[in-house]
Parts: sequence; C-alpha cells; structure tokens
Amino acid sequence: MKKILNSCAIILFSVLIGACASGKKLNKTITSALKLETFRNHFTGIMIYDPMSGDTLYRLNSDKYFTPASNTKIFTLYTSLLLLPKQIPALKYCNVNDTLFIEGTGDPSLLHPYLNDSSVTRFLKGFKNISLNQNNFADSKFGPGWAWEDYDGYYSAERSALPIYGNVVTIFNSDTLRVIPNYFMPNVALIKNTINREKDTNTFYFDPTRKDTLEIPFKTDSTVIQTLLEKALGREISVVQKMPCEEKMILSGILTDSINKRMMQESDNFLAEQLLLLASSTLSDTLNTGTAIEYMLENHLKDLKQPPRWVDGSGLSRYNLFSPEAMVYVLNAIHREVPKERLFHLFAEGGESGTIAEWYPGNPQPYIYAKTGTLGNNHNISGYLITKSGKTLIFSFMNNHFTIPASEIKKQMQQVFEWIRDNN
Repeated sequence: MKKILNSCAIILFSVLIGACASGKKLNKTITSALKLETFRNHFTGIMIYDPMSGDTLYRLNSDKYFTPASNTKIFTLYTSLLLLPKQIPALKYCNVNDTLFIEGTGDPSLLHPYLNDSSVTRFLKGFKNISLNQNNFADSKFGPGWAWEDYDGYYSAERSALPIYGNVVTIFNSDTLRVIPNYFMPNVALIKNTINREKDTNTFYFDPTRKDTLEIPFKTDSTVIQTLLEKALGREISVVQKMPCEEKMILSGILTDSINKRMMQESDNFLAEQLLLLASSTLSDTLNTGTAIEYMLENHLKDLKQPPRWVDGSGLSRYNLFSPEAMVYVLNAIHREVPKERLFHLFAEGGESGTIAEWYPGNPQPYIYAKTGTLGNNHNISGYLITKSGKTLIFSFMNNHFTIPASEIKKQMQQVFEWIRDNN
C-alpha cells in the first residue's frame, strides 16, 4: 500500500510539475508576443481560463474596462438563452367580441430578408377585424451613443415593437429593379448619391449601375408599420391606443436559436437589439432595452467583479464598457448551461463561418468558436478554443485604440491562438 501511495505521489508531483512548466511556457509565449511592435501602442486585455480545472491560465489587464463593440452580443445571447423560450414570442393578442387586438413583442423575424418568418401573417389572416396597439414601445429608435451618421447603414436599423421586413428596404437590380417591400418603390430615386436615404424622410437613393443588393433602414412610425402590415395581410387594420385586456395570449414564432445564431455568426446588430426588447417583453408589458439589462445585472450578473456599463444589445455604442474577465464569466456561465453541440452551433467557427470565416482556420478541424467585436480602432474576440489535447478553454482577447490596420492585430492574435491550441 505504501509503495502504491508513493507511486501515486510521484505521478501527481510529475503532473503538477508538468502543469507548472506548461503554464510558465504559456505565460512566456504570450508575454513575448505582446511585446511585439503590433501591440506596443494600444491597450490590450487578455484572459484565458480552463473551465474544467477552474484555473486562469493567463491574464493581462483582464479586470480593466474596454470598448467591447460586438462582443456585447455575448451578453445579449446570455440574456436570450435565459429569458426567452425555445420559440420566439412573436405576438401578444386577445379577442374581444369580434375583434382581435394585437401588439408587438419586438420579434424581428416578421418577413425579415433572411429569417423570412410568416407566422404572424398566417395567424392574422384568420381574423376579419384586427386592431393594432403600438404604444407598448417605451424606448428610443436608436441606442444611446450610436453614431448619428449611421442612420442610412443596414447595420443601424431602427428598433421597434413590431418590426417588419427587418425595418429595411432591400433593393437589387437584376433585369429589372426590385424593391422589398414594394410599398417603397415610388420612394427610390435611381441616382448615385453619397447617402442611401434622406435623414428625415423615406426617400432612398440607388445607383442604377450597382449590381449587388443594398439594404437601407427605413424610418419607422405608426403609419408606416400599419400600412406595411396591411399590405402584407391584404386588408385594412385599425389602430388603438391600448390593449383592452389584462390577460394576453402569446403567439409562438420561429426557433429562438435561429435568431441567436444569425446574431452571433453574422454580428447582426438589429437582431441583437430586438432580442433585448423581446427579453423585456417577458418581464413587463412595455418594451425597453434598459429593463432587460437591469434585470440581468441584478439577477444573473450580480457576482461580476467588474459590473459593465451596458447600454445596448449590439455593441454599436461606444458607451459600453466591459472587461475581459466579465466576458469570460458569461462565456463560462453559458458553457455550463448549454450543451456543447448547441453552443458551438451558435458561434462563428474559425476558418468556416461568420465573421471569422477568413481567420483562425482549423488544422484540420475548427478550433475557435467565437464572437468578434470591431469598431474603428478597436478589435476584440472572445469565445472558446479547443486544444489538440481536447481541452475547451475560454478566452477574451481585447484590443482598443490601435492605429494600425486591424488585420495586423488579427495576424498576431492568430499566432497566439495557434500556439495555445498546439501546446495545451
């Protein structure tokens, strides 16, 4: 027995010595990489964590605040996974006498250019008299800190209670000009312009020599939404100032993960914003991004050592501030609660899909499942790294305020990730 115990002690000691040696080598390798000219003149924060052992393998400025850009969507994903059911709550409604009263939940999928869900229209076509309440939206159309000049960019569509067509006009020119929804066809001027739309009106510009598809946000208001819904249904609907019932039924729509996946892989800002509004619809009768954020911070993120400044769902705002440690905390929470097959399906795969299709290729299998976050002079990536030994590591690598091309930052990050993959 004594001999067995001594043998076990020797094995354990050898494992610990090996782990220490590996840890020192990892520290030395990453520290050396960060001394290169690429990282010298900007702010960098890193945390690498092993969820199986509970060990932090490397950290640098991991408790400092960074502008996260679209890494914010990791927090939005966590909110969606916790607060939304398997199928999206597409509509709230009630029947009073011979009229169906409805209000939006923030569901972005109705006739969306990519999601193209028709659950709501199929349901509504079964009723003759429909009244729409649009007064449950208690938020601004744009998030705090969004760049005002982005109003005509596809990535900056307006937030609303009942989005339709993704709140964008889709224009493409094949043999003939096509405009979806067709309602806006008379508003499209076929001229080249420096802007895609007038700031205060739904007047759009499209270069007739253009061959690719252009998506332009339209200005939302109660009349526009009502008209677009009427045209989709092929009948008139009325507008009311409030719902006449306390108890409301909920119409289930598409799978929530279909929205989560597109948000995470394509970094879709509009879907991210609407997911937070959807989350708020499960907490209150009014739709408000702040309601969902406050609930998450008070109930599911209260143990964060660096509580974030979190103001929107997409990360478009430069007001957002998150630490790498907070990113790892949430990624670890998701990792504990969501089966790996489902979880990795939601994130972009290095060398394969989404925003990292051209970066971090596998050897031969994908080894990075992550979310990027990019704004001018800022690039971050946070997610999961699979090592050659089969370990799943959680990481956040944040870079703020660089002046060199982002591609140079990515090249060095890729070398670091590949070393971690091959030596752990």
